[in-house]
Amino acid sequence: MLARGMLDLVGEQLTVIANTGDDVEIHGGYVSPDPDLILYRLADLIDERGFGLRDDSFAVMDGLRALGAEVWFGLGDRDLAVCIDRARRLAAGQRLTEAQTALARALGVRARVLPMSDQRVRTRVRVSGRWHDLQEFLIRVPGGAPVEDVAFTGAASAAPTAEVLAAIRAAGAIVIGPSNPIISIGPILALPGIREALTTAPAPVVAVSPLVRGRALKGPTERFLQWAGHARSATGVAACYHGVIDGLVADEAVDEAVDGIPVHQTDVLMSDGPSQRRLADETLRFAATLEPSRLAMTS
Repeated sequence: MLARGMLDLVGEQLTVIANTGDDVEIHGGYVSPDPDLILYRLADLIDERGFGLRDDSFAVMDGLRALGAEVWFGLGDRDLAVCIDRARRLAAGQRLTEAQTALARALGVRARVLPMSDQRVRTRVRVSGRWHDLQEFLIRVPGGAPVEDVAFTGAASAAPTAEVLAAIRAAGAIVIGPSNPIISIGPILALPGIREALTTAPAPVVAVSPLVRGRALKGPTERFLQWAGHARSATGVAACYHGVIDGLVADEAVDEAVDGIPVHQTDVLMSDGPSQRRLADETLRFAATLEPSRLAMTS
């Protein structure tokens, strides 16, 4: 949602680096949930559920069920078409970055949405002694059991794309959106070279807390903060990005700094277009006041 507000402010200058650790190959398509969520939101096509395409039909999933297939991961028909087209492009030899660029163009998205890597990385979560791919964990695993471990399989041997590294070097401000710090941002930070790129970037790096009045509005953010040993607070979010960020945007009343990081206090709830633009504007204005203090840490 923050990216949509940023689009209103900076237009085609916006570049979003998206996590691909959630990706899954299913129903004959290559599903890339985080990049597609961003694409659909930037194209103003997002469904009111917060994912998928607005006014989509589900004839294919209904047909699969009628044939006796277990459909634990559902996709709308037009959403599936996007994923089938991506699989087609990859099978033809395109990089994931090239396929995503073509899809963005087809959907009329003005900004760039870059997969974090063209190489395979998969987020896995261990619960009750068993490892699950992330989508299976999110959809099929009951919510009560504590998270025991998290792994980013393939990250150590993968690499950020040249486009990603160039975008970081050229940015006027780098904003880590209010996503789950562990499973949405964590896979990106796990790629070799990403932390170094951020800590040596000439632009300030600002994170926006995903917590609204101390709670996550959706998703398992709190479970993963607990697993990582971080408080469900601005302090806990800042700890996730220790050594990476120059500032934090949060709605909590805190001292001047958290973990030595300046904090801009504001309402981080984004319920509509105006609130998205307001938070984007405040975040960019806050970033403009910061010096990239990480440079001194790496010298």
